[in-house]
Amino acid sequence: MAETIPGKLHVANDVLADMVGHAAMECYGIVGMVAPNAADGIAKILPPSRLRRGIVLDTTDAGVRVDLYVVVEYGTNVKAVCQNLIDSVSFVLKEQARVPIDAVEVHVMDVKIRK
Repeated sequence: MAETIPGKLHVANDVLADMVGHAAMECYGIVGMVAPNAADGIAKILPPSRLRRGIVLDTTDAGVRVDLYVVVEYGTNVKAVCQNLIDSVSFVLKEQARVPIDAVEVHVMDVKIRK
């Protein structure tokens, strides 16, 4: 599109969470998403239909703050996987959703072997 359309675009947090969840699951080394309040210290991987439960989005004055709760694949470099995840989520939010980003934080809740 060559011409700009006047107006404002509002994207719901649930839509952003879905976009972030799908971007996260495409990252190498991510086994799955988990709920942030893992009971008994046991992280249960969420099914693809419930990925947004593993993502917490907050809106701040600086932009969107994203907290991701993930399970990383055993044998991978956790730091590299997390950096790749941060880059992927940042790209999706900046380029596809066009929202400013305040922070993206990754919380590794467990390490498991991919089945």
